[in-house]
Amino acid sequence: MYAPSNMLKIQMTIVSTTVQLILRRLLPILFCSAAVANASNEIETDINQMLLRHDVRVAVDHPQSIDKQSLRELVELTEIPAPPFGEARRGLRFAEMLRQAGLEDVRIDKVGNVVGLRPGRGDGRVVALSAHLDTVFPLDTDLKIKYQGDKMYAPGIGDNTRGLVSLLSVLHALQAAKIQTEADLLFIGNVGEEGLGDLRGIKYLFRDGAEPIDALIAIDGGSSHRIVYGGVGSHRYRIVIKGPGGHSWGAFGMANPHHAMGRGIARFVKKAPVITSTGEKTSFNIGRIGGGTSVNSIPFESWAEVDLRSGNQEKLDEIDALLRASFTQAIVEENAARTTGQLLQIDFVKVGKRPAAAGNADIPLVKRAVAASQHFGFDPSLEISSTDANLPISLGIPAITVSRGGRSGNAHSPNEWWQNDKSYLAVQIMLLTLLLESGITDVLAAEPLAEQQ
Repeated sequence: MYAPSNMLKIQMTIVSTTVQLILRRLLPILFCSAAVANASNEIETDINQMLLRHDVRVAVDHPQSIDKQSLRELVELTEIPAPPFGEARRGLRFAEMLRQAGLEDVRIDKVGNVVGLRPGRGDGRVVALSAHLDTVFPLDTDLKIKYQGDKMYAPGIGDNTRGLVSLLSVLHALQAAKIQTEADLLFIGNVGEEGLGDLRGIKYLFRDGAEPIDALIAIDGGSSHRIVYGGVGSHRYRIVIKGPGGHSWGAFGMANPHHAMGRGIARFVKKAPVITSTGEKTSFNIGRIGGGTSVNSIPFESWAEVDLRSGNQEKLDEIDALLRASFTQAIVEENAARTTGQLLQIDFVKVGKRPAAAGNADIPLVKRAVAASQHFGFDPSLEISSTDANLPISLGIPAITVSRGGRSGNAHSPNEWWQNDKSYLAVQIMLLTLLLESGITDVLAAEPLAEQQ
């Protein structure tokens, strides 16, 4: 019998491993595609039935009719600074806008979230529509909008000021059409989505003991066909290494915090591909490094900020453990190499934690968002990302993130831009999704528009 050579066995193993890796990454996509294909039929019937109603048609047409008003709101809110932990001024104005749109019960909670209640008929459910107030830019950033053709340039104009305006457009549409929903609706401008904000606004809203929210539709970035149904988790650290410090010549031989940091980074970066090169996508980034007082001083402190991400919590925990082990070993090596002075100490300060959340494309909320997107001619793409929906999904609460509309680019940069390319379509999609999820009462009969007039 023919026996394959060792080299052939190795090649066969490599091929088998490659095929398995491709299948692991392809099967979720195929599953999502099947979910997209099967979602539309039954829910499209519900959409067509709703659109027989005069009030629903008025609501769906409304976002396009207030395009100029929405642009004015976008300009005003964009030019109000809202860095993480500094959203108060924008929050006050946004609360006022919710009241002006017709909400009577508007409050700003303990952490700065703006929450407006639109009561339903009282079926006991609460459905929330949210957009985050904060941007990544410091308080002293120039936010004045500049125009180049039909593009509007300003830091934070897309991410996520346009999301706030889209939320207001949904509210304006419901009010103009006098639609009453079965579920209570919460309109939320939440704080702390960006960076070290660490989802603090959403974490507060979904904390233990909070009034329950039964479903969340978050508004954030991406194209109009993008629906985020699962969460990319992240662990963020500030690694701090401390020592006695000293003169570069006179104290030579002391353990050096920068040298230890370099050892740790080198060890971690060398070993991390064992985790990142297989299975679900997992990433790492050393984003900032600092410390030291002068070129001729051994630093007394070295620090680095690290971002770890994965859509799989087990892999996120695995690369987290590798990070800690790599830097801990680096301290041991640097301390062992010293010839004088005190030992170095290391501290892992967790500055951010977003849970990875395995999404389910088969839940009604996702199917409704898919069908609403298809109704307006889009081929929806189900994706995982890091958004405010992470937390409720991780708790088993239905949640998605949908597009804020229009076209945008250069997010998180001073040259960020937004373009009003039929942005009302995204609002119409989120409006239909919200109505499907919250239910609408039968106060108005499903009569043709002419008879209602």
